Amino acid sequence: MSRFGNLGGKLYRGEASYDFVGKRKLWYGVTLLLMLISLVGLGARGLYMGIEFQGGAVFTTPPTQMSIEDARETAQEVSGTEPRIQELGSGALRIQVTGLDNEQSEKTRAALAEELGLETQELDTELVGPSWGDQMSSKAIQGLIVFLILVSVYLAIAFEWRMAVGAMGALMHDLVVTIGVYAIVGFEVTPGTVVGILTILSYSLYDTVVVFDKVKEKTRGLLKQNRHTYGELANLGINATVVRSVNTSVVALLPVAGLLFIGTGLLGGGMLKDISLSLFIGLTAGTFSSIFIATPIVVDLKLRSPEIKAHDRRTLAKRAKGGDGAEDAEEAGAGAGARPSAEPTAATAGSVGGPRSPESGSRGRPSGRRR
Repeated sequence: MSRFGNLGGKLYRGEASYDFVGKRKLWYGVTLLLMLISLVGLGARGLYMGIEFQGGAVFTTPPTQMSIEDARETAQEVSGTEPRIQELGSGALRIQVTGLDNEQSEKTRAALAEELGLETQELDTELVGPSWGDQMSSKAIQGLIVFLILVSVYLAIAFEWRMAVGAMGALMHDLVVTIGVYAIVGFEVTPGTVVGILTILSYSLYDTVVVFDKVKEKTRGLLKQNRHTYGELANLGINATVVRSVNTSVVALLPVAGLLFIGTGLLGGGMLKDISLSLFIGLTAGTFSSIFIATPIVVDLKLRSPEIKAHDRRTLAKRAKGGDGAEDAEEAGAGAGARPSAEPTAATAGSVGGPRSPESGSRGRPSGRRR
């Protein structure tokens, strides 16, 4: 078995542990930083909406020797708008110009055909109206809202409301980071992008539910024992699933990366690139959020419960007196921020091999007066 497989087995059995929950403030800081960068990029650059949302025209040339710069110069001179040009795998060009009406579209088509040495009708043209994009945007937002509501209700029923809140926090992270990357890099938002974002939200939720299920299993008998706090047991649940989450994500990212970096290079752009790009960003963000964000949020909400607070106080008090579970707590990772004491206290010194009291006699002789 490989070293990674051995590590996964040890994490699952609780023989090794990383303190995900105890370091949750660090992960909160990283999460807030990523979201802040994404929001700043979104506010500064905005999203470049595709032609399906803004309206305009798409011109697809046959295989040609015309350079991208020549095509851009010709289209911009006639339309007054800077076009987006993509070279397709066959050597053809896809020239996209937003905000054109019918008259402007025909002028641009004629100019491009003349530059290419073609008849006007030989240049494939697709005209898209902005009303279709507006309708699609509203439907996508409605679908996202319905999705989030149904997910919250399901998690609240199947698990508890705290886990529903944790899952929503993780999904918001994935959504903001994915949109922020699109804004910062300047990727075009198309219907394929919308499909990809909805897909990665579903994948991230699936990964989070798997972690929650293990956390629920580990914490089921919490109040019947005084060896672990809630945070420690939740941390064991994350450790038991972290290797599975990483493996699943890597397996999912490999074909997506193939579509993004190889498929689009050979077959050109279009819907294939738009879907794979959002999937690649979202899968990476979703793996992070399901491990480092969702369960720590649940732990913080749980620690506000009086019942959980009382249990953790009893557990830590017993551990401070030298009770059982100190070594178990080290393996679990002190999710509540506590560390067991390595030295016996004064109250337990006598029971751990301290000096005998004078009343017990000496050298095994019975006490009393000699005759």
